[in-house]
Amino acid sequence: MSKIDKASRRQKIKDRSRFSVAGTQEKPRLCVYRSLSQIYAQLIDDNGQKTILAVSSMSKENKGLKGSKTEVCHTVGKQLAEKAKAKGITNVVFDRNGFRYHGRVKALADGAREAGLIF
Repeated sequence: MSKIDKASRRQKIKDRSRFSVAGTQEKPRLCVYRSLSQIYAQLIDDNGQKTILAVSSMSKENKGLKGSKTEVCHTVGKQLAEKAKAKGITNVVFDRNGFRYHGRVKALADGAREAGLIF
């Protein structure tokens, strides 16, 4: 499978999962992106076309985190939920961004649910 085929296949999967997911100011979209070594999550208001807040494993507060990638993702999910609750957001729509709901993506979602986000 060539690089172009992989990219277009991934884009199709992403578009298909994004078709039914949209965020508003009251119920923003929790978008997850994972690279080989990092994880990024942000709350997005699609109507206003702006990011409400973002947390990643690269942020200053997470530089010293120890443990496996999955454990770090769980912690990032908890931090995202705490910041969202501080802004008055409790309900979100989960956007897995074309990634399978498994492993690190699931760990982030579980961490966010554990800290009080509803989706």
